[in-house]
Amino acid sequence: MAEPWRDRARRAVEWNWRLRSAGDPRPHYVICGRDALAYYVARAMLESELPAGGARVTVVVPERYRTNGPDVAGLRGVRVVRSDRLDVATFEAAGLAGATGLALLHQDDVGNLHAALCAQAVDQRVRQVLRMFNGTLAGGVRKLLKAPVEVLSDAEMAAPAFVAAALGEVDPSSFQHRDKTLRVARRADVRPQDVVCALADISEEQGVELLPAEQADADLVLAEATGQPPGTEVAARRLVRARRRRRPMAVLLRAVRGFATRKIGIAVMLVLAVIALLGTLISRAEGVSPAEALYLTLVTTLSGADPDTEKAADAQIMQVVLNLAGLALIPLITAVVVDGIVNARLALHTGRLQPARVGHFVVVGLGNVGTRVMAQLREYDVEVVAIDKDPEPRGAALARQLEVPLIVGDAALPETLAAASVADCQALVVASTDDVANLEAALAARDLRDDLRVVLRLFDGDFAERVEETFALGVSRSVSYLAAPAFIGALTERAVITTIPVDRHALPVAEVPVAPGSELDGRPLDVVNRDGQVRLIARTPAGGAKTIWWRDLDPRQVIFAGDRLTVVARRRGLDWLTRQCAPPARTGPVPRPAGPVLGGVPTPLAAPRSVPGPADWEVAASAPGAAHPMPTPVSPPVGAVPSVNGGPPDASAPDDGGLTRQPDGAGEPS
Repeated sequence: MAEPWRDRARRAVEWNWRLRSAGDPRPHYVICGRDALAYYVARAMLESELPAGGARVTVVVPERYRTNGPDVAGLRGVRVVRSDRLDVATFEAAGLAGATGLALLHQDDVGNLHAALCAQAVDQRVRQVLRMFNGTLAGGVRKLLKAPVEVLSDAEMAAPAFVAAALGEVDPSSFQHRDKTLRVARRADVRPQDVVCALADISEEQGVELLPAEQADADLVLAEATGQPPGTEVAARRLVRARRRRRPMAVLLRAVRGFATRKIGIAVMLVLAVIALLGTLISRAEGVSPAEALYLTLVTTLSGADPDTEKAADAQIMQVVLNLAGLALIPLITAVVVDGIVNARLALHTGRLQPARVGHFVVVGLGNVGTRVMAQLREYDVEVVAIDKDPEPRGAALARQLEVPLIVGDAALPETLAAASVADCQALVVASTDDVANLEAALAARDLRDDLRVVLRLFDGDFAERVEETFALGVSRSVSYLAAPAFIGALTERAVITTIPVDRHALPVAEVPVAPGSELDGRPLDVVNRDGQVRLIARTPAGGAKTIWWRDLDPRQVIFAGDRLTVVARRRGLDWLTRQCAPPARTGPVPRPAGPVLGGVPTPLAAPRSVPGPADWEVAASAPGAAHPMPTPVSPPVGAVPSVNGGPPDASAPDDGGLTRQPDGAGEPS
C-alpha cells in the first residue's frame, strides 16, 4: 500500500529542514530513472568520496512502477521524489535549482528530451546527462539545450561486448586519444612493444583480476593499434569463408525441403515412385530402349494414350494405372507451386522461416541492444536471424534494410527456435528487456543443443553472475552494469574518454587535470599507479606540450599543476585520483556564487547564503537561547510529492545539524 500523503509530506519537511539547517556542502545530483542503470549511477554517487562525505542524491521515480532489476528507490541515503511526469513542478520539488548535475535515464528518447527542456526552464546552469538511442535525435539535443549536456547511448556502449561474446572473442573496444589509437586485445595477438598496460588476468581458478600487479601475466591488455584487425573481425571473416565453402547441393536440397509442406512432399514422392515403377515395367513389356521407355512413360502420364484393345491384359492394366497416376501428379504439382508461393508471402509478412540454416547467429529481441548487436554482426557480413514477439519492434525497419529475417513469436517455444534453426546456429544472443523471458529462451535453446553458445542479457549484474555460474549458460551480461561508468563520468564532469568492458566489469579511461596546490602537485609519477585500481598510460604537460606516452614515462618525473594524466582505472581508483588532483578543500562557509534560479535566470541575493540546498523550505533564524527554529513549508506541487527512503537520520548526529548517510555496502559496479 502506498505511503499516505501526509506522512510523506512530513518526512519531506524533516529532510529539507535538516539539510537547510546543516548547510550541506556536498554536491547535489538529481537522477530520473527506474531501472538498473539509474540504480548503479545513484549508488555510485552515494558511495563517491568526492568530496569527503559523498554526494546528495535525489531520485525521481514514477508513483507506481515495476522493475526487473534492483530498485533505485530502495537505496539507503537517497531522497525519493515520486511523480509520473518530469515537468517543471517535479524538478522544483526535487531541488534541481542549484544542483550539480541531472541524469535523465528513462528508456524514452522523446520523454528525456521533454524533461531536459523542462529542467532548463528551472536552471540553465545544471549539467545534464541524457540517455538516448536515436543518434540523429541526440545530435539535435545538443543544439536545442543551452545548458551543458552530454548524450550517451547505453546500447551503443554495451553492444560490442555482446558481439564479442557471441563470436567467442574479447570485446573489440578501440578509441583514439591525442595522437594514438588504442584497442583491447589478447596478449598473444599483439606484439610486446605495442602493449600499453595490462587490463585483466583471467583464470578459471581466481576469476578476473583487474589491473594486476604482474603485468607480464595478464591475458587481456590495452595495446596500440597497428593496422591489424581485431579478433572479432578475424573470427567473423572465418565464419563467412566457412559458409561460402558449403556444398551447393546440400543448400539446394534444404531449399527444396522447405519449399512445401511435409504431407505434400510425401504425396508427390509416392506418385513419382508409382510412375517410375510402371514406366520400368512398360519398357520391359514393350522391349524398347530406356530413352523410348522414358518418352512413353511421360506421354502416357501427362497426356494419356490411345486405347489399344490388342494389348495384353497386364499392359492394359499398367496403362490405366499410369494414367490415373498422371491425373494425381498434375494437381500435386499445382499444390506444390501454390503452397510455395503462399509460404513465401507468409514468411515475408510474419517472418516465419521455412528453409533450414547452418552457422548463423540468432538475436532474440530487437530493442535498443538487440538492434545494435544485429547491425554490428551484419557489418561483419555474417548471417543473422532475428526473433521478437512484436511484429514491428524498434529494429524491424533496420532488419528489413539489412535483409535480416524476422521471426515473430515467443523465443521460449520450441517451434519458434526450430523456425530459426537455433540447433544449428553459431550462437544465440538473447537481448530482450525481460529477464524471465530471456532466461526461459536460453534454457529452451540449451534443450535443443547442449553445447550451444548463449549470450544472455540480464538487468541485474549480480543475478547475471549467479545465472552464469549456476546454469552454465555461456556468457551473461548486464547492459546497465557495463554502461554505468560512462554515465557516472559524464555526470561528475570527469573527462571519461571511453569505457572498456572486461567480463562483467567496466574500466573507464579518463584524463584527469592536476590542480594547483593539489596532493599530486610536485609529486613523482610513481605515486599515480595503484595495483588493482589505477594505471597511468600517458601524461600531457601543462601548456599544451606533446603528450608523453607509456614508453617514455619515467616514474621519477615530477607532476606539475596543469598536467593532464590519462589513466585506466576502476571507479574507486578514479575517485581517489580525482581527489588527489583536486584543489585543496576550502575552509569555512561555502558562499553561493549567484542567487536562486527562477525560470533559468539567476537573481542576486541581499545576503549570500552559506550553501545551496533544496529551495522548497525556509528556516527562520534563531538567537541563542531562543526556541528551536521551525521550518516554514511551501506547498509542494500536486503529483510530485517528495519522500525519503531510509527513515529519519541517526539520533547520534552532530549538534551542527549535519546529516550523514551511509551506503548499503554493496559491491561497486565497476
